[in-house]
Amino acid sequence: MKMSVELRRQNDASHFVATNDDGNSVSIDGAPAVGGQNLGFRPMQLALTALASCATMDVAPILAKQRQTLTDIRVTASGERAEGTPSPFTTINLHFDLWGDIEEDKAHRALDLAVYRYCSVGAMLSCSVEITWTLTIHRDGDT
Repeated sequence: MKMSVELRRQNDASHFVATNDDGNSVSIDGAPAVGGQNLGFRPMQLALTALASCATMDVAPILAKQRQTLTDIRVTASGERAEGTPSPFTTINLHFDLWGDIEEDKAHRALDLAVYRYCSVGAMLSCSVEITWTLTIHRDGDT
């Protein structure tokens, strides 16, 4: 399966817009220390976003198959980076906040499958990055 994105420079610094084959786009910019102007995600933030979104896309269908009622989901991805240049991630944690009538053991099973078995981004990163997840289950009405 072939996939591509096009990256186009937006200014004379480090602001770019990436566009996929479907015409969707995302802004990318560097840190101010390298001439960026905070006009978009930084590349390493996109890596965290890619992992979090890839893993999360499977959570709702897995929980539905387990007859669990998921009403909302939020994920916070955080990573530790190595010192020096380059400074790749050494560890990444995905914290899942799930809302609904969800049994904890079924949530654990769903997250294990989503993060470690079905997520292609995680499979790619796991060769060099320790990926973990944590979980908080909220009842509807909790914030």
